[in-house]
Amino acid sequence: MAPDVTEHDVAEEGGTRQSLGRRAARGATVTAASQGARILLQVAAVAVLARLVPPAEYGLVAMVAAVVGIGEILRDAGLSSAAMRAPGLTRQQRDNLFWVNVAIGAVLCVACFAAAPLIARLFDEPALTGICRALAFVFLVNGLATQHKAGLVREMRFRTLAVVEVAAPVVALGAAIAVGVATHDHRAVVVQQVATAAVTLAGVWVAGRWLPARPRRGAGTRGFFRFGGGLLGSQLVGYGADNLATFVIGLSLGPGPLGLYNRAYHLLMRPLTQLRQPSTTVALPVLARLADEPARFDRMLLRGQQVLALPVVLVLAVVVGASDVVVGVFLGPGWESAAPLLAAFAVAGGCQTLAYVGYWTYLARGLSGTLLAYSLVTAVLKIAGVLIGSFWGVNGIAAGFAASALLEWPLSFWWLSRVTSYPGGRLALGGLRILAQALPVGLAAWLAASLPAAGAAGSPVTGLLLAIASAVLVWALCLLVAPPLRRDAVLLVEVLRAVRSRAR
Repeated sequence: MAPDVTEHDVAEEGGTRQSLGRRAARGATVTAASQGARILLQVAAVAVLARLVPPAEYGLVAMVAAVVGIGEILRDAGLSSAAMRAPGLTRQQRDNLFWVNVAIGAVLCVACFAAAPLIARLFDEPALTGICRALAFVFLVNGLATQHKAGLVREMRFRTLAVVEVAAPVVALGAAIAVGVATHDHRAVVVQQVATAAVTLAGVWVAGRWLPARPRRGAGTRGFFRFGGGLLGSQLVGYGADNLATFVIGLSLGPGPLGLYNRAYHLLMRPLTQLRQPSTTVALPVLARLADEPARFDRMLLRGQQVLALPVVLVLAVVVGASDVVVGVFLGPGWESAAPLLAAFAVAGGCQTLAYVGYWTYLARGLSGTLLAYSLVTAVLKIAGVLIGSFWGVNGIAAGFAASALLEWPLSFWWLSRVTSYPGGRLALGGLRILAQALPVGLAAWLAASLPAAGAAGSPVTGLLLAIASAVLVWALCLLVAPPLRRDAVLLVEVLRAVRSRAR
């Protein structure tokens, strides 16, 4: 997506255009590399800790994490995105935003600490009291880091941010493994989350070189709160709908099934989030400057969809087809029941990725209120899918989640096209071309993973390698017989090469 911007350049005045384009391209390269590292770390963390901590212990942390996640959205209050997209940000405005995030984090820390016994009583799990109180401090730590991290993004210091965001999970994983070896219980996962927040805070403060001054009146921050409020509402609605399943499973089925659901979700959906969110970090500052140039804005969205969604959806197709061997490789013995959950999440993740450029549009054009309205509608779909699916247990809940994502994808195109200039039809066609490749790729992976060498008597690693090889072969055949698909693949290669060359 970055080359389209850098070829035409993107700034208000001629002398700054080429510089902005190069910085965006460098940002795309560095962000892609750092997210690749973070995704590998996330998968490694799930794979290693799943062999040290049993599903029921993971389920205990997942019960608390669902509550903590809501608090984290409140703690940010949409102000990090508001600061990143603002055309101008004074020192006083930045100071005020910092103290607002810190104040919210402190209040949430105290509230979570005090409410810990109530949360434990709600789920009838006494161990949740200690987990809640340990994780409560994450609110305060992240509140202290929010605006420093946003400042690094505004300054397009993507390399520095990448170092921090890779170092934090490395240190946290090391600490979690040490605790996991000693205890084999939920404390390893708690330590991992607290350590990640603490190392991130230290890194962004050292890199940011900014000491906030006291807050002042008349700094002109009302617009930030207006935008952040709309974004906050949509994020709360989306998070609540996404995590309803956690409450349903935790309250009705217990920590064991919830642990299976949680690990399958984290093995797949967390890396996808780590991939998609930083793409917003790179795309948002550039798209915000193109908001008044519809033709170039649309071209960037179309290219962005192909660059982001094509490789992601193809990989997810392999996961759907070979979910049994994927679970065998990455989670190990005792987690076999997570395979159908993983396949359902792969379907949901593919649909969400195809529609993700719509989220860029909402943010770049300041449509946080419209995003909130759309989020309310999609929340109803998710809630309906989870509640209907709950009649069939944990597998039914995952299937309901996937079905709602299938419906949200076309809805997202139609919704945005009603309120702003948006190439919904062309994006839908681009998505269908991606699916035309993903379906045979997934079928090939399933057939390969079903071979005797990959079955119960075989090796999961062998099965996964066979599935990947078969998928690559079938994809190559698709490109050979279908010129439109071949053009999309060539575009992906050209974009990656252009980003690499512009980033030098």
